[in-house]
Amino acid sequence: MTRIPTRVAGLLAGATLIITGVTVGSSIAAPGDADRGDRGPDRGDRRPLVIGHRGASGYRPEHTLAAYELAARQGADYIEPDLVSTKDGVLVARHENEIGGTTDVADHPEFADRRTTKTIDGVSLTGWFTEDFTLRELKTLRAKERIPAVRQENTIFDGRFEVPTLQEVLTLRARLSRELGREIGVYPETKHPTYFRSIGLPLEEPLVRTLRANRLDGRRAPVFLQSFEVGNLQRLDRMIDVPLVQLLGGATSRPADVGADGPTYGQLATAEGLRGVARYADGVGPSKDYVIPRDAAGRSLPATGFVRDAHRAGLLVHPYTFRAENQFLPVELRRGTDPAAYGDVLAELAAFYAAGVDGVFADQPDLAVEARP
Repeated sequence: MTRIPTRVAGLLAGATLIITGVTVGSSIAAPGDADRGDRGPDRGDRRPLVIGHRGASGYRPEHTLAAYELAARQGADYIEPDLVSTKDGVLVARHENEIGGTTDVADHPEFADRRTTKTIDGVSLTGWFTEDFTLRELKTLRAKERIPAVRQENTIFDGRFEVPTLQEVLTLRARLSRELGREIGVYPETKHPTYFRSIGLPLEEPLVRTLRANRLDGRRAPVFLQSFEVGNLQRLDRMIDVPLVQLLGGATSRPADVGADGPTYGQLATAEGLRGVARYADGVGPSKDYVIPRDAAGRSLPATGFVRDAHRAGLLVHPYTFRAENQFLPVELRRGTDPAAYGDVLAELAAFYAAGVDGVFADQPDLAVEARP
């Protein structure tokens, strides 16, 4: 593969960061140039994708096989596991490597001494971490609802489901594809890949190895790989031929692997920055405000030119996250005063579909399917 030797100060692990507009003299490839041209799904050949965000996490505790299965049965095209590593190098599905809020680990006295404080991507966290547990130990824990004050009904299922491995998610995906008569895709996110590599538990190698073992490594495989980091995606670009998606966080924050002098997500989201992203990725996963921002009062503003710019760069656009509860909706779409009650998420989804997005991450996949044109 051809690469431009542009480097940004502070990038960890020796990865080459190719972002136009950051280093003087960087060249810009036209859409379809270099090696990204025919990889992944073509925009416009299908309806927008519905991605079950951590499964159907609006109805079941997130990152459980039950949540993934329900998402597929509700019509989701893809299911999304966030991936972290165990002490023995097995990839498991958890929102974060800190599991105090998503499992019953605090109720296990045998693991009380595992509670510790760590700094992950510059943030100090106290709790229990997957990298301090073997897979066998993790399997003794049970999942619980992460935001019970918002999704009290989900707490009915607390204690019923294990922490699944990536392989178990892929096995479920294959079974559901056969049973439902349509291909269910998988959309893994690597969580804190630079941190995990720094402690000798890299995520990329076991991820690629597992996908290949399941014959999910081809350019048309029903797979997207996503990350908030840049070097991680560039590393994966050299390792596997599946579509890659650059996630975009807050406009003033930076990917954890680029350092203080690296580009912010806001810089990556400019027309020039998106052309740079297209050198190593096939799509972008922006937070919703990049597409339809809100004013200071929380009301929706007109759509930006982000989707147009991304499409001109040859990138798919899959914004996150669509949630039905009032507290996650713009003010004009809320119904009543209860922040946990449902508002008009169908209208919000319709506005994003009209803006031309290529897919959406949804906690309630059935509603995203219902709103889809």
